[in-house]
Amino acid sequence: RWTTGRWGRAPLMEWTTKRKGWINHSIKGPESIADHMYRMALMALIADDLPAVNRERCIKIAIVHDIAEAIVGDITPSDGIPKAEKSRREQEALNEMCEVLGGGSTAEEIKGLWEEYENNSSVEANLVKDFDKVEMILQALEYEKEHGKVLDEFFLSTAGKFQTEIGKSWAAEVNSRRSNGCGQN
Repeated sequence: RWTTGRWGRAPLMEWTTKRKGWINHSIKGPESIADHMYRMALMALIADDLPAVNRERCIKIAIVHDIAEAIVGDITPSDGIPKAEKSRREQEALNEMCEVLGGGSTAEEIKGLWEEYENNSSVEANLVKDFDKVEMILQALEYEKEHGKVLDEFFLSTAGKFQTEIGKSWAAEVNSRRSNGCGQN
């Protein structure tokens, strides 16, 4: 899972690991974890004026929120792994990554951003958690259209769980497009 080269030891798996939820639904050519994090970072970048929100911090949180999956893989609810165990594994993986980075301020920043997201301890973390869910249902809508599948469970798993006004608004837009047949062939 690690390679040594010009940049030292760095995780490669993160950039190619496909998201397991899509694999479990037989989606051909599903998005990778990196694709998911990138689109979330773009959401943070393009979101309308967000008073009292540090946009740069949102982008950084989006980029690192699933970084531990480079080591532990994409653990989904269908895996039956308790949330506390998933968190423990990811924390251990994150600690390993930070050691590989040699500690220091960059490693500490990554660890702090990841913990902020995991603990939902800031308005930025709340917003990025909403982007995580919005990105998932947007991807589900795209796969419904592209593959002619019904992916209700992804929409049902997020219903009523958005914390921010922008998250609620964007989710409503995705759901509206789905209801109006924009996700169908």
